[in-house]
Parts: sequence; C-alpha cells; structure tokens
Amino acid sequence: MSAVIIIIILVIATASSGAIFKPGDWYRGLHRPSWTPPNWVFPLVWSILYIAIGVSGWLVWQAGGPGLAMALWLLQLVLNAAWSWLFFGRRRMDLAFVDVCALFATIIAYIVAAGVISPAAALLFMPYAAWVATAAILNRSVWRLNPDAVPD
Repeated sequence: MSAVIIIIILVIATASSGAIFKPGDWYRGLHRPSWTPPNWVFPLVWSILYIAIGVSGWLVWQAGGPGLAMALWLLQLVLNAAWSWLFFGRRRMDLAFVDVCALFATIIAYIVAAGVISPAAALLFMPYAAWVATAAILNRSVWRLNPDAVPD
C-alpha cells in the first residue's frame, strides 16, 4: 500500500474520533465562555486542518521517510483522537486538558523537526498549533466553569 493511502487512512481514522464522540446534550448543558466559537465552526476548521495535517505528513514522508518528524506526526494523531474520547466520551475535561496540552507540545516539536526536512510541512502545522492552543484554553475554561461536571 502506498504511503499516501496510509496517511489518508490514518487522518480519516483520527478525524472519525470527533464524529464518534460528539458534544451532545451533556456539552450543550455546560457553562461555556462567551467567546466559544459557534458549533458550525468546529467541523469546518477541523476539515481544513485535517487536510493540512495529511499534506504535511505526506511532505515529511516524501522528504525524509521514517524518523523523528514522522514519529511526532503519528503521536499527534493519537493525542488528537484521544481528546474527543476523553472530553465527550468519558466526560473527563481534566484528562482532556492534559491530553490537549500534550498534543500542543507534540505539534510544536513536530514543527521544529519537520522544519528541517520540509519547511512547507512545518508551515502547514502553524494554523493547527494556533487552533489547538485555543482549544486548550477553551477546554480549561469549560472545566473551570463546570467543576462538578467532571466524574470522580
């Protein structure tokens, strides 16, 4: 199987986590900060970001093959998929916050590692880093506004 097909499958599998673990009634019942983006923004932004994630991974694979950058690319996919499961599936805003912080750190590490191999691949991750930083702040804000909503 060619690398591009594997990358597409991995990105789709990661994106499916958001489709499987949806916000639902529990999330709608939570207090959220006034600056929370409207619900329609999330699938739009994530669709664009997942395309950029896939293209970036492909560029790094083409330029360098397996290595640190690809390992970080794979790790960010795992952390990305885990967030929806933790936040919406398990309703663990606390663990989701730890996950999104680890995801952000991994994205930054990937940008650094990919930048040496393919500057374009690193640039494709910049909007992703900004969105995940915003998501981390939103995650923490919702958790802070709903301390009793986290299961023991």
